[in-house]
Amino acid sequence: MISENAKAVLEKRYLIRDEQGRPQETVDELFDRVSRAIAEADKNFDPQADIDAVAKQFRDMMTNLEFLPNSPTLMNAGRPLGQLSACFVLPVGDSMEDIFTSIKNAALIHKSGGGTGFSFSRLRAKGATVNSTGGVASGPVSFMKVFNAATEAVKQGGTRRGANMGILRVDHPDILEFISCKNNTAEITNFNISVGITEAFMKAVENDEDYELIDPSTKQVTNKLNAKTVFAAIVQSAWQTGEPGIIFLDRLNRDNAVPSQGEIESTNPCGEQPLLPYESCNLGSINLVAHLKKSGERYLLDWDKLRDTIRKAVHFLDNVIEVNKYPLPEIAETTLATRKIGLGLMGFADMLLYLGIPYNSEQGVTMGNEIMEMINRIGHEASAQLAQERGAFPLFGESIYRDGTPLRNATVTTIAPTGTLSIIANVSSGVEPVFAYAYIRNVMDNTHLIETNHILQERLEAAGLYNEALMHEIVEKGSLAHVDGIPEDIKRVFVCAHDISPIWHVKMQAAFQEHTDNAVSKTVNFPNSATKDDVEEVYWLAYKLGCKGITIYRDGSRAEQVLNIGAVKDDQGNPIQDEADFSYGHLLPRPRPDVTTGVTEKVRIGCGNLYITVNYDEKGICEVFTSTGKSGGCPSQSEATARLVSVGIRSGIDPQEIIQQLKGIRCPSTIRQPGLGVTSCPDAIARVLEKVLKAQAHGDALSPIAKISAIPTGRGQHDKYCPECGSKLEHEGGCVVCRNCGYSKCS
Repeated sequence: MISENAKAVLEKRYLIRDEQGRPQETVDELFDRVSRAIAEADKNFDPQADIDAVAKQFRDMMTNLEFLPNSPTLMNAGRPLGQLSACFVLPVGDSMEDIFTSIKNAALIHKSGGGTGFSFSRLRAKGATVNSTGGVASGPVSFMKVFNAATEAVKQGGTRRGANMGILRVDHPDILEFISCKNNTAEITNFNISVGITEAFMKAVENDEDYELIDPSTKQVTNKLNAKTVFAAIVQSAWQTGEPGIIFLDRLNRDNAVPSQGEIESTNPCGEQPLLPYESCNLGSINLVAHLKKSGERYLLDWDKLRDTIRKAVHFLDNVIEVNKYPLPEIAETTLATRKIGLGLMGFADMLLYLGIPYNSEQGVTMGNEIMEMINRIGHEASAQLAQERGAFPLFGESIYRDGTPLRNATVTTIAPTGTLSIIANVSSGVEPVFAYAYIRNVMDNTHLIETNHILQERLEAAGLYNEALMHEIVEKGSLAHVDGIPEDIKRVFVCAHDISPIWHVKMQAAFQEHTDNAVSKTVNFPNSATKDDVEEVYWLAYKLGCKGITIYRDGSRAEQVLNIGAVKDDQGNPIQDEADFSYGHLLPRPRPDVTTGVTEKVRIGCGNLYITVNYDEKGICEVFTSTGKSGGCPSQSEATARLVSVGIRSGIDPQEIIQQLKGIRCPSTIRQPGLGVTSCPDAIARVLEKVLKAQAHGDALSPIAKISAIPTGRGQHDKYCPECGSKLEHEGGCVVCRNCGYSKCS
């Protein structure tokens, strides 16, 4: 059964719309469209194939939420665009022509709904000689910024931002610049980045040895660095901002199905799909919750049903390759030569809840390992059956499988994040633990409702414990662990991402990786209090347990960095002081201008009305002040907040950093009253600031300002809050997702 929230997500993001944005199909018609389009591929192999029967099989699988394909397939199947793949890797050659060809090709892919991965390791180092011009190279990071700007431009012309992965080998001369290139979270915002790690490097770290940096154009050694120092730099940046992740390149190539085609250099944006240059892959995920059955009062996994769904899903994904319209002929050629698919799963954590198994337990890890072993084994059997009927993938004779049973697909299994798909299925994402068991949902009339995990709700109701006050407490504390009155047996099973030791995150990832052809997309969530030693321990464990990569996120790290003041400039634009010379306590705000322009908005708060005025001049926002209505409130506190905001902005602090600190602060008077659009006076100030900034960004600062609830933060992946609806974002599966509206950085 598709939930109301799932229907809303499908209507907003997937249904065909007319030029006025009105839906032109229903949810049922969407599944009809997709199933029919994918079933038509059977005619390529059997002109007498019963397409109606195949389409029904596919449609039932999707409408019953047993299996869902990746987002581009849902969006584009049966439509003129017809681009159905989510994952692409493009080469970046060491010439201006090659670089800008790759940028152009990436734009075409983003326009069609795909995400792109790049290795920048072929580009010569910063400062290297360019023979054709006699000049010097600007280096990989410089060109990443060009790719980033192009992605931003495509986003502005389309429906969403394109997603990218940027990888640089650890032995590239510019590796230190790359490691820290996203420490300023306002830069290179359309990329995830990962360091390409080699086995030799990890051994050098273990032995505290130097390792060689290699010029990519000459293949000559240019320098040496201490491996332990470089590893510490990776850990430092990851602790600080969540990036870079690490990718174990040698392991990707150990499992490269067709080594004759070259080395695997990069992955898709979320890291789960290693691909050759110009290769694509389409993904799909089995919903484990839909494969549970009840035996008395207990839930059990229906292994027979799971086997059946695996076979049908492999059939579906292979058909996608047949009917897909590829954005470039090179991609069509490479993809059809290997026919890679990526079958994964979602709802694993929810399944464990039904089974009464803690995620952070050996029993949970064993269960994950057993499930993935079956998906991989039955998936390969299904691919072998298709090979008998349709032929093996064209490069099978050059593959690592050439001495075994022919396969239709060079790879079969992948664990993807499933951000938006899991919202449609109303289950937990991928193999991630549940992020939160209760959270605030913003509904259409700007009412804030508490959304409770339905499995927890059922469990609490059965125990006679469920009530609104308890849910409010869970929302406030973020976990059941610190809530009194909940039995320990419930707390033991209903653990959330931050209750789980990072070690268990890695153990679970490794358990799934053991039986996955490609890789496992997962985020190890740390509490804000985590140390750099904690991050280093996780990286080492991922290496020791055989993971192909690892991504971490320390709660609040991106929003709580030391503010990047930047250079203060005089009236002529000349720098007065460098960031390195900045001394805290000696920064003075620019004077308030004599003449300003501004807007005043009335905001309903828990105590009555708050009037917020934001004034600005040609340099931007310069002043905020507040006043309260007759009903009262906290006028001194609001005034103090506004004064400090004004001083901070005129001192050069990024208003977005101020917004991040104020937004979401909660006041008891707002919590007690439903229907309020804000959570406190500081939250109201932050939201009005957002609106003014957005209006200014569109060159429309003097126009009437829309309601507060409609204004996103505008900072994409680095926000704690969704850029579309303002709800809190979840970092999971190497991606960022909003479970309120379905926004995902990667889909």
